Amino acid sequence: MANLSLKHIYKVYPNGTKAVNDFNMEIADKEFIVFVGPSGCGKSTTLRMIAGLEDISAGELKIGDVIVNDMEPKDRDIAMVFQNYALYPHMTVYENLAFSLRLRKLPKDEIHNLVVQAAETLGITEYLSKKPKEMSGGQRQRVALGRAIVREPKVMLLDEPLSNLDAKLRTQMRAEISKLHSRLNTTFIYVTHDQVEAMTMGTRIVVMKDGFVKQIDTPKNLYKYPANKFVAGFIGTPQMNFFEGTLRKDGNDVHIKFANSDAEITVPCSKLDKVRPDYLNGETTVYMGIRAENISIDRVEVGRSKAVVKVRVSHIEELGSETLLYGDLNTDGDGISDSLTKVIIKDVGNGDYKAGDIIEAALDTDRIHLFDRQTEDCILPRIPEYNYLDCTVSGGTLNFSGESIALPPAIKCADGEYELLIPVDAFKVGKDISVNVENCEDICGIKLLSAKLNGKMLYAVVPGDVTEKSLKLDVDLKKITLLKDGKKVVEPMPAVNCLDGIFVKKKTKKQAEENGKFKTLKATEFSLETEGRQFVVSDTLAQKLIAALGVKKAFTSPLKIECGAHSLTFGEDGISARAEGMLDYGKEKFLKCNVGGKYVYLLADRDYEGEVRIVPDLDKVGIVETERNIRII
Repeated sequence: MANLSLKHIYKVYPNGTKAVNDFNMEIADKEFIVFVGPSGCGKSTTLRMIAGLEDISAGELKIGDVIVNDMEPKDRDIAMVFQNYALYPHMTVYENLAFSLRLRKLPKDEIHNLVVQAAETLGITEYLSKKPKEMSGGQRQRVALGRAIVREPKVMLLDEPLSNLDAKLRTQMRAEISKLHSRLNTTFIYVTHDQVEAMTMGTRIVVMKDGFVKQIDTPKNLYKYPANKFVAGFIGTPQMNFFEGTLRKDGNDVHIKFANSDAEITVPCSKLDKVRPDYLNGETTVYMGIRAENISIDRVEVGRSKAVVKVRVSHIEELGSETLLYGDLNTDGDGISDSLTKVIIKDVGNGDYKAGDIIEAALDTDRIHLFDRQTEDCILPRIPEYNYLDCTVSGGTLNFSGESIALPPAIKCADGEYELLIPVDAFKVGKDISVNVENCEDICGIKLLSAKLNGKMLYAVVPGDVTEKSLKLDVDLKKITLLKDGKKVVEPMPAVNCLDGIFVKKKTKKQAEENGKFKTLKATEFSLETEGRQFVVSDTLAQKLIAALGVKKAFTSPLKIECGAHSLTFGEDGISARAEGMLDYGKEKFLKCNVGGKYVYLLADRDYEGEVRIVPDLDKVGIVETERNIRII
C-alpha cells in the first residue's frame, strides 16, 4: 500500500501546449481519489503520468517515499484498468488473469490461488474457462479489474472503466468498484467525466478544467462550498442557477439586486461578512448562484421568507417524486433563451402549476453563492483572505473595534480614518487583542478560527485546535494594508523577493581516494547564477532542474528565483546590493536593498549603509522557468 505525492506536475508538449498545469496533491494510503472534468481537461494525462505512460515535463512524483519520475511503469507497482478493457481475445478469462503473473515467473500454485481468489472477489469464477467474446460488457469489465487486482499493486489506476457500459450496468459496477476498494484496502485513482460517478465513489474529488485543478475536496464540500463558478456549475444536477447582480450594503443589511429583472432581496450583513467591501458598493456586478433545491415555492415557506422573488413559469418536467419548474426572473422572459435570468426550481410538493403562471419563490439565503465576474472565483469563501475593519490612526496608534495597537516605525501615515485589511494568516496567539472564540473549523487541513472582537466577526488561521472560549491574539503588522478612499496608504512588506537567474555548469576537479591514494578527477559543478554571482546547488536540485528543463534547455532557460525575507542572509561572496533603509516592525527589522533596480528585503539585526552582499538560502527558494511559466520548485 502507498501514499502518493504530486508536486508542481506539468505536462507540456513540444508545440507548447500545456495539458497539465502545476498539479499539486498529497494522496493518503487507501484513499479513493476521483479525477473529474470535461474532455481535454488533463485528467487522463495526469493518470498516465502517474502510471509512467506519459513523461512528466516538470515536477516531482512520489509513490511511497520513492521518486518515480524516471521509473519504468512495470517497476512502479501500479495496475491500470482501461476504458476498452484491453483483454487478450484468444485467451480464456483464467489465462488473461494469470498472464502478468506468469511474466513475473511466480510459481504455478501461487498463480492459481491468486486467480481463483480474484475471480471469487469479483464473482466471475464460472467464467474462468470462457473467452472475452463470450461475455457481456460488465463481465469483461470485471475481468479487466481482476487482471489488475491479482498483482496486488500499491496503487490502482482506473481510466473511465465504465464509459462503455449502459446506464443500469454502470450503476451496478459503481457499487461493485466501491466495494472492491473497501475489500482490497489499497489506493484507487479513478478518472471519469461523469460527476455522478465522482460524487458517489470518491473520498476526495479533483475537479479539472483546461489542464488546471479547479478544486480538490470531499464530495459534500464540493457541493456545499464550490471554490469557483465552474465547480458550482459542474457539480450537482440540475446545474446551479446563475444570475448577474449587484450587492449594496445599507446599515446592517445587504440588498441584492438581480440584473435584467425587478427581483431584489435583502440579507443580513452577517451572512456576507467574508465578502470584500468593494463588492458591496452597489455598482460591482457579480455572479450569484443558488441550487434548484434551495428555492422553495411552498406557500408556507414563501410566507415566512424575507427573500422572495417572482418567477414566470415557462415549462415543467414531472419526475415522479419531484417536479422541475423552469422559469424566468424576468416576467417578460421565456425561460428558454440563454440569459442570466433563467431559473430552475425543484419542487417536491407536487404543486399545480402551468406554463405562463407567475409564482412567488423563496430563496434560501444561507445557500447563496457569489462569484467574481472576471475571475469567476468565489467571493464568499470558507477561508477568507482578509478581515475588513474600519479603523483610525491617531498619534501613531492604530484603533479598530475598540482595540488599540502602537504602530511600529516602519508604518507611517497621517492621523485619520482608514479601512484596515488584516490577512487571516497575520494572527498568532499573543497578548494584544482579546477575542471571544466562536468556532475552530478544520477546512482541508487548515484550522480557521472564528471569533468575535467587540461584536465584530474576526477570522484567523491558527496552528491547531482552539478549545478556549476566549483568547489573546497578536497581529503581524508587516502584513496589514491601510486604505483611504480605496487607495493604498500603507502596503504590506512583500512576502517574496524575486531575482532573475540562470542554471549553469562548469568543469572542475575533485579529490578522490582510491586504494589509499588520492587522485584528482574531472567533475561537473552546477550553480544558479543571479546578478553576476554563482551559488553551487546540490545534486538533488540540479537533477530536478535538468529533468524539468531538459538537457538542451537547462542551461539557457531564464529562471525566476523566489525567496522570502528570512531566506536571504549576508555573506562576503553574495550578490552586490545597495542598502536603502530599514523597516522597523518592532520585534523584527528588515533591510530594504536595491539589487539591479529591484527591491529585496531581508532580516537584519542593525542598520546598514552603502553596499552590502546578500546570499540566498538555496534550500528554501522557489524556482520558476519564465519562458513557459513552469514552477520547478
